[in-house]
Formats: sequence, C-alpha cells, structure tokens
Amino acid sequence: MTAPDVPVVSLPWRVLDDYRCFGCSPHNPFGLGLEFAEHPDGIVTRFCLDRGYESYPGVVHGGLLGVVCDEAMGNLIVLRTGLVAFTTGMRMRYLQPILVGDTCTCVASLSSPESDAGLTSTRAEIFNGAGDLAATSSATYRRVPFSTTRDRISLGDEEADRLDRALTNTIPGVQR
Repeated sequence: MTAPDVPVVSLPWRVLDDYRCFGCSPHNPFGLGLEFAEHPDGIVTRFCLDRGYESYPGVVHGGLLGVVCDEAMGNLIVLRTGLVAFTTGMRMRYLQPILVGDTCTCVASLSSPESDAGLTSTRAEIFNGAGDLAATSSATYRRVPFSTTRDRISLGDEEADRLDRALTNTIPGVQR
C-alpha cells in the first residue's frame, strides 16, 4: 500500500504473470505485497503488518522490517539503473518497536554514487504511524545486467525475454 493520491511505480517484475517475490509480488499469498511510489529522496512504500508477522505479542518481527528495507532499497536501484541488484551487505538499526496494525512508511534513497566496481550504497528509514523514526538500514548492492543472471533465474525463455525488455525500458537511454 502506498500513500493516497500517489501513483504506484510499475516494477519490471510485473511483466511476469506469476512472480512470487516475498516483498513485492501481489501473487504471493504469504508475502508483504509492497507497492512503491516516487519520493523526493527516492521511493516510498507504506505497509501495515498483522499478527501473522509478529515476534513478541503485538510487535512486528524485526527481520520483516529488514525485508521491507531490502525491498525498497533494491527496487530503487533497479528503477534507477535498469539492472538487477543483489544485496552484498545490510545493516539494520532498530530505534523502537513497530506495533502490529500500525501503518508505517519506508523511504529508500541512494546514499552514494554508483562505484566503478558495480556497487551502490543505499539507505532506508522506517517511520511509525505517528511519524517517528523507528528503524534505519544501510546496504550495499551489486548491480548486474540481466544477461549475466538470466541462467540463474528460473524463467522460461519467453518470460526471461519479457523481463529483459522490461528492465531495458525501465530507464530510457541507459546503456546496459
């Protein structure tokens, strides 16, 4: 769920009829179903997790907050570069618990320019429903052309071709 009156950003994965990403797929009945929108700092998603995602009674499991941050940061890189992004390292800092049923916001942004080594550093912040900062994350991702990962992803040729075209069209004019 994104902020009201903010258009949802179309992720390249949506060209796959039945993709099952735990974080952002609408087809995964156990997943989070995150949707993203543009934000002045990068991209944003809103989410509200129920008791199926709790740790201590009434508290969202911190690992799931890591998933939200990883999804936001990784998809930001994909949307900005048209390349697949693999997490190489991630750090979470929890400032206060997120309560079950609280509608929260996660904002992801790039924290450093892309390096020549194919790495990008990102950061994400999660705010609770009252607007208080509840968690922060920083991560590094390796940007990889889809052609490099195509044989490692379980897709048929037709689906792989559709995804490759979608990634290519993510950023017009960017050489991949």
